Amino acid sequence: MVMVPRKKLKKAAQGGVIAALDVGSSKVCCLIGQVGEGNVIKIVGTGYQSSQGVRAGAVVNLEDAEVAIGNAVHMAEQMVGVTVRDVFVNVSGGHPTSQIVGVEVAVLDQEVTEIDLRRALAQGRAHHRISENEVIHAIPVTYSLDGNRGIRDPRGMFGDRLGVQLNIVTAHAGPLRNLFTSIARCHLDIEGLAVSPYASGLACLVDDEIDMGVTCIDMGGGITTVAVFLEGNLVYTDCVPVGGGHVTNDIARVLTTPLGHAERMKILYGNTMASSVDEREMINVPLVGEDDRTQGNQVSKAVLVGIIRPRLEELFELVRNRLDASGVAGLAGRRVVLTGGACQLPGTRELAQRVLAKQVRIGRPARVAGLTETTSGPAFSTAAGLLIQATRQHTELSVNNAAGAGSGNLLGRVGTWLRDNL
Repeated sequence: MVMVPRKKLKKAAQGGVIAALDVGSSKVCCLIGQVGEGNVIKIVGTGYQSSQGVRAGAVVNLEDAEVAIGNAVHMAEQMVGVTVRDVFVNVSGGHPTSQIVGVEVAVLDQEVTEIDLRRALAQGRAHHRISENEVIHAIPVTYSLDGNRGIRDPRGMFGDRLGVQLNIVTAHAGPLRNLFTSIARCHLDIEGLAVSPYASGLACLVDDEIDMGVTCIDMGGGITTVAVFLEGNLVYTDCVPVGGGHVTNDIARVLTTPLGHAERMKILYGNTMASSVDEREMINVPLVGEDDRTQGNQVSKAVLVGIIRPRLEELFELVRNRLDASGVAGLAGRRVVLTGGACQLPGTRELAQRVLAKQVRIGRPARVAGLTETTSGPAFSTAAGLLIQATRQHTELSVNNAAGAGSGNLLGRVGTWLRDNL
């Protein structure tokens, strides 16, 4: 069979084509997007596989993760007829968290330039070096000039002292290194990184929500990540170690049924809100190790709801407690957007409203074109948001291209080592 040569995937700035890789606990997804006029992104290639070797957002088996990533990317490549070399990747493992750091630098020529902004960014990162953590984002939240606060973009303004409040988002170095290694084994280079809830927020939040204050909760299979946006910026991110996979495990353990059937029961019959007919609706439950289906049990839908609801209540209570402890709950206003595959369980929005005491809606990727019926759901928000982040990199103070990032950033150090040794 003759192999048809395929052109190399070009970066957005050169050829208008970009690729995103969402490595999650339940699935690995690759989206290839074409960037058109006005940075409008159209999805032209999609590939996804059941995740292997990933638990709680972190790679736990390099070989399994490599296979899942390679298969997802290959599927997307075949749809477009290109070879992917550079990808934008999400980070959900390594317990990503954020902290606001304030720095101040002298303005070199009294007029604020891009160089002054990058000096401030580099100083903020330098002040936040932690041995076991690595910086994923250093996002300017607000600027000040000679003590005058509330400036969104100081470039072109005049003053002597430039201050900036940075949201420094970090994650543990070990899980990041494992993620980078599994991607490099697929002969892929990492073009950029974004924490999962930030990427999801870029895809499914509207401008008014981001400006007025909103909490984006990305409910994945093994972990739930949280991002708070205010005045157009990410101001807080955190995670809780509970996801949709924990609900499946609870069903399997309580009913002693195989995990595959527990997942099927959750999808077909699951709900977080009880109804009057639940006691009368019966569900067949095969038992672990039994080949004869007649040896299974029957349980009412009410039993299933009684297993699902406590776990999701725990999840939202953990999120509420993290937000209250961080002090940003008030900044986020009364708006919450749920996204991620686990939020699709019926009744999840209503349960979140009760526990969080906020207005809640389900978020789907709405800022990209070309999504199919399958890929337009909440489970694909992170991948779509990574494509959006790729088009925004030239307007943001990205960690990867900040002054001095090459020597101190884990992505640069590990990338160099992998290219030299794999």
